[in-house]
Amino acid sequence: MANLQEENLGTIKISDEVITVCAANIVSKIPGVCQLTGGFTESLSKNILGIDPSGKGIKLSRSDEDLILDIYVIVEYGVRIPQLAWEIQSKVKQELESITDLKVLEVNIHVQGVNLPGEEYKG
Repeated sequence: MANLQEENLGTIKISDEVITVCAANIVSKIPGVCQLTGGFTESLSKNILGIDPSGKGIKLSRSDEDLILDIYVIVEYGVRIPQLAWEIQSKVKQELESITDLKVLEVNIHVQGVNLPGEEYKG
């Protein structure tokens, strides 16, 4: 049997922005989600400072090994919100854990509005 040797070459740190962009991409591909929407602070950043946050609609809290996400969405009219929320939670948790190798403790979904048929959401 071969003797395996481990080398410690350093640490890998994944920035919060990378995690929020990954989460936003995962959520945007789920049918029934109209768009991600930011809260008050994101509106402030965009309107006053001219900064458009890349992880719009995603708030991330983290420790060294754990993640907690708050996701703010506008849903399409007619979708079953509890079922959609469950799908968002499970896909985000599964994919982020596989991408980052960090533990996702919570994925909290905040439905901010409903996109009605024939109207473009102006949120």
